[in-house]
Formats: sequence, C-alpha cells, structure tokens
Amino acid sequence: MTADDLDEIVGLAVAVLADTTEPAWNAKAGDLEWTCWETAEHLADDLFAYAVQLGLTTGPLDVYVPFAAQSRRSGGPRNSVHADRASGVTGLMQVLQSSGALLSAMVRTAPPHARAHHVFGPADAESSAAMGLVETLVHTHDLAQGLGLGWDPPGEICARVLNRLFPDAPRDTEPWATLLWATGRAELAGRPRLTRWRWHNEPPSPTP
Repeated sequence: MTADDLDEIVGLAVAVLADTTEPAWNAKAGDLEWTCWETAEHLADDLFAYAVQLGLTTGPLDVYVPFAAQSRRSGGPRNSVHADRASGVTGLMQVLQSSGALLSAMVRTAPPHARAHHVFGPADAESSAAMGLVETLVHTHDLAQGLGLGWDPPGEICARVLNRLFPDAPRDTEPWATLLWATGRAELAGRPRLTRWRWHNEPPSPTP
C-alpha cells in the first residue's frame, strides 16, 4: 500500500461527495448512528490521527498522541478534527482532503523503523496507508448510502487492502464486496454479516 493509493482513493471520495447540498448531510450515514457530516469529520479525524501517530518520536511511543478530542453532541464521534459548519460542503471536503494529504505525506517520508501506535498493534508506514484506505473506502460507503450516491472503488486497491490487513478474508470473491463483509457492513456469498471484526496491521516479519 502506498501514498499514491491513498491520494487516489481520497481524491475519488471527495469527487463523489462534493456534489451534494448541505441539508443532505444531516441524514444518518448508512447503518451508523452518526450524521453524514459527523461521519466525514470522523474520517478526516482518522486520517489525521494516523498521520500524527506515524510522526511521533518523543516517548512514550505506545500511546495515542494526546490531542484533545470532543463530541459536539451526545452520541456523536469524539474528534480532534472538526469542520467549520459555516464553510459548507466545500469546506468539509477541504478538511477531508487535507487530512488525507497529511497522512500521504507522512507515509512518503516516514523512515522504515517508524511505528504508529494502534489498538490493533504497531503500524509501519505501509500499514498506516492501508488503515487510511480502509477508513476512506468504507466510510465513503456509509456516506454514499446516507446521501443517496453511488460508490464503486477500484477493485485492485480493495484487493491489496485485503491482502495487507485482512489475511483471513476469502480471496475467491469480489474484492470490494469482500472488504464490506470484512468490516461488518454486508453479507458475502452465504457468509453472515460480521458483528465483530478487526484488521491485522502488524508489519510482516523480515525474511530470514
């Protein structure tokens, strides 16, 4: 997984989401309990968080960087990143795009030994790119459902995300449908929808 992959998917997501009117963003995003606006802020916050974790060198390194986070309503996501509502959908898309660009820049420049803390294990630059891709792919799916849009991302990138983060996912099914299944968003070829899921972001062991 590369920064170029991340740039491509964030760019596609912004292009799909940008041509909407602001009132639509008050709808729920797919099966989430968040509005579309809150979900887009959460996605931008994820990308920002993965970027800053990858850049941390001052210990301790096994904690999240302590940016203050808050929810703007009961039940809403706790984010460090919020978009100025007065900026409208254009401003929200700028916040999303810039957070993605920040993670891309960190992925490109992080040294091989850099590790970002995450609850699922330490992530190197490639893993951080893959995590950002999962977040963008599936939350754009949530947003597209809430906004009544189509979202059909490139299968080749979805397949590589599955190979990197979901080693137990089936490989004989369509990659995008499989990624939705692996993240608890859909059934797949007779397999029930998952109620619990995780990815595996640990860097691969060195070849002896």
